[in-house]
Amino acid sequence: MSLTLDTARVAAGLNVLLLLVLVSVWARTLREIRTKQTLGSLLFALFLLGENLLAFYYYNFSTIPLSAPAVRAMMYLQILETAGIAVLVYVTWE
Repeated sequence: MSLTLDTARVAAGLNVLLLLVLVSVWARTLREIRTKQTLGSLLFALFLLGENLLAFYYYNFSTIPLSAPAVRAMMYLQILETAGIAVLVYVTWE
């Protein structure tokens, strides 16, 4: 389970970094153009950032025992999130 947990940690950490990039870009854009679409994107990124910060905390500092099936399932979700967020960063950055 160590490799699974390490993979989930890395994916959650990478998600946090990518989401911080998106939040900064969308916050700057919101200040400039003030549209509902940008506000919605910013709020979505902030909620997703909160979810990933919580996951990262549990993967690294929680005293609650983590079961193997749950960690494996969350690892797959974190990896899928990483791919989706990376696409958002790519299209936002361009």
